[in-house]
Amino acid sequence: MTKIGIIGGSGLDDPKLMQEIQEINQETVYGMPSSVLTSGRIGGVKVVVVARHGKKHQYSPTQVNNRANIQALKDVGVTHIIATTACGSLKQEIGRGDFVLLDQFIDFTRFRKNTFADSFENGPVHTPMAEPFNDDLRKIIYENSKQLELKMYKKGTVITIEGPRFSTKAESKMFITWGADVVNMSTAPEAMLAVEAGIPYAAIAMSTDYDCWKEDEVAVSWDEILKVFNQNAEHVKALLISAISSFKN
Repeated sequence: MTKIGIIGGSGLDDPKLMQEIQEINQETVYGMPSSVLTSGRIGGVKVVVVARHGKKHQYSPTQVNNRANIQALKDVGVTHIIATTACGSLKQEIGRGDFVLLDQFIDFTRFRKNTFADSFENGPVHTPMAEPFNDDLRKIIYENSKQLELKMYKKGTVITIEGPRFSTKAESKMFITWGADVVNMSTAPEAMLAVEAGIPYAAIAMSTDYDCWKEDEVAVSWDEILKVFNQNAEHVKALLISAISSFKN
């Protein structure tokens, strides 16, 4: 039976949107996930939500226990994962509030656990990562974005930086030359761990700013990110609800 895991998903635990709500304290062999898991149904489909940075956004990007988040979702029987993330645009055409359905990532993090294999004691683990985002899941999300008339780019490469600081101008311009379309602090290693765990994973990125490469723009700030994200929160919510509901068909 389909059960959708949602990472991010702020506001989806609203009783008006999700039915049969329950909270689950799901400890894993990698510790506790970032938040209590919230389970329920959306459009008749079972869902489980975890707040990536904690219910009070108390965990920095480096502090997020990605292994526990993915393992907890796997342990409760999640069959697919849809993640949401704010990002900075590295392309003129990707404006504030636009969505990008990620299809590739570049990992520029330094201090995160990026595998479940702490050793090769039980044999080597080299997970294929050529296509880290599930194509079938991406198609479902994209079709639903068109129905909602949202501005969604069908594919895009995200570069994930360690954070919590933002990029320098030199770094931002370098990321552009590397072929990245957007930049964030969350997709790696979350995506690679989902792939290693065998769970189809897709990520919806919302552009909130132009990082700092754009000379005629004020450099990104946390206040600006929150402003744009909050303005588009209902669009994110509507897209998730629409995409999840389509699984019952």
